[in-house]
Amino acid sequence: FFGVFAMMLQGFVDALFIGMVGDRELAALSFAFPILMIVTSVAIGLGAGTSSVVARAIGANKVERAARLATDSLLLSFLITAAFCLVGILTIDLLFTALGAPSDMIPLIKEYMQVLYIGVPFVVVGMVGMSSMRATGDTRLPSLLMIIASITNILLDPIMIFGLGPIPAMGLKGAAMAALIARGAIFLGTLYLMHERIHMLSFRVPKLDELRSSWGDILHVGIPAAGTNAIIPIATAVITAMLAQYGTEAVAGFGVASRIESLVLVMFYALSAVIGPFIGQNISAAKAERIHTALRLCSRFCLLSGVVMAVFLLFFSDFLPSLFSANPTVKNTATLFLLIAPISYGAYGIVMAMNASFNGMGKPGPAVIISVARMIIIYLPLAYLLRYFYGISGIFMAYAIANILSAVIAYKWANNSVKGQIEKMG
Repeated sequence: FFGVFAMMLQGFVDALFIGMVGDRELAALSFAFPILMIVTSVAIGLGAGTSSVVARAIGANKVERAARLATDSLLLSFLITAAFCLVGILTIDLLFTALGAPSDMIPLIKEYMQVLYIGVPFVVVGMVGMSSMRATGDTRLPSLLMIIASITNILLDPIMIFGLGPIPAMGLKGAAMAALIARGAIFLGTLYLMHERIHMLSFRVPKLDELRSSWGDILHVGIPAAGTNAIIPIATAVITAMLAQYGTEAVAGFGVASRIESLVLVMFYALSAVIGPFIGQNISAAKAERIHTALRLCSRFCLLSGVVMAVFLLFFSDFLPSLFSANPTVKNTATLFLLIAPISYGAYGIVMAMNASFNGMGKPGPAVIISVARMIIIYLPLAYLLRYFYGISGIFMAYAIANILSAVIAYKWANNSVKGQIEKMG
């Protein structure tokens, strides 16, 4: 929780500082947000694949195999993200024009994204390495790394954005530079701790068949898990383009609300990061009752926490957006989102936890289907429909409805899958 909270707080502070630079820069950051989430989805997917196979290997007492899988996952994640970033750098103009960014804003977005893309391989490899740590049952080390990196980023933000001494003011680009330095620190720290503390880093050159086997096992869960998570920012990019029709201030307001939402939902992100390895170890040990109890307790926790979040945001829906911008459209859009969306946060937490549970079982298919249903089949068509009747409010109402319907499906499916998985194991 504290590690994920630190990461989300860093994103929140980023937006605060950029808001001080100007609404134009804040809107540029908001246009970039869905793409950042897609990158994060790749990391989460590869991390989920790594966590699932490593946890199941540990649950089956195959320690050497677990170390081989953890090491091979780092090389795989670097190769995939390096290719992703190369394509990303070459398509910045085309992509953000398609997202509805005004032509005069493209150079601003471009200088931010170019720096950010360079740092992506370090981010993803670090996150995948931390997933290996969690799969062993150690959540303290990755948490410590995340907290240190986030504090470093927050301290560097004002220096890089506004300038200090010989360091010139770089504005939005400065935020990307601060993130690059901080993520580089996570990368180095992860490699060191994996080797020295948990002994999950092997320097033995693997045979080709061994490497193919490791990558196949990781990608069996990793590709669907990445797809599951990527569906969300892809749909968000479509919503961003939809909101761009109401002006760049509306996009900026949505970006502000998204940053606040990420910080508020930190408990659910933390929960989904640990429930996968827990399910994976207990599936291998055939402890069905422990898994059913965990899913039940997670769901209750999500619902109760969701009520607390909704009440909190009801009272602070005006105040929080005002921290980012004084522009009435920016503030009103963010406030509107924070009044409607939180009604469904408890349900959203259940969806996240159940999808992580499917990955932990080594059955990523249901998580993909649930995410596609939630974002593509329910959310986007409903958003298109309701905006004609209720405008921007209709878009946010569609989001809440999609969360609630998906939670019901996810919970029932996850519990049934546990029973089937245990029976299949004999």
